[in-house]
Amino acid sequence: MREGLRPRMALMVLLAREYEETFGRLTDQLCAASAPTPQLFSRVVTDACSRIETLNKSGKPTPIDQLIRAGAWTDASLAIVEFELPMWTLRRLIFDAGEWFCSLSRHPNVPIEFDDTADGRHEARAITILLSFVEAKRQLAAVTAGINQTSVPRIRSKPIYPFCCDNFR
Repeated sequence: MREGLRPRMALMVLLAREYEETFGRLTDQLCAASAPTPQLFSRVVTDACSRIETLNKSGKPTPIDQLIRAGAWTDASLAIVEFELPMWTLRRLIFDAGEWFCSLSRHPNVPIEFDDTADGRHEARAITILLSFVEAKRQLAAVTAGINQTSVPRIRSKPIYPFCCDNFR
């Protein structure tokens, strides 16, 4: 390994651990919540939403802020996913046995068995979506740092040497 890459990789690993701790605390807070609140959404935006935080620093209210003030929790959580993770889509949102189950995906056209989804479960629909969002952010942080990569790694193809297998006897 080249010497110049070691400090960079060490920094990436350190950042990945920091993100892991932050996302772990956020997941614990979301799981412990019984219902969505403006404070809970504020915590998610502060800890996991770099794009929305940048807009908030401008001082203008965002459409997400308006949805939160109106109590439109599901719409606000879907807007957060759409704004922060534009490459991810809602794959499924199911209510079963008193609990919501949400899956976010980067590859919605792939069969679910082969897809790397970010999943969440909770009694409250909006919190379920936020749990899936935090899991997606966790996956992205791990992939960025090169740790715990869940997708198929890219490999360089080898040269092809064709040969004849026919029997000419």
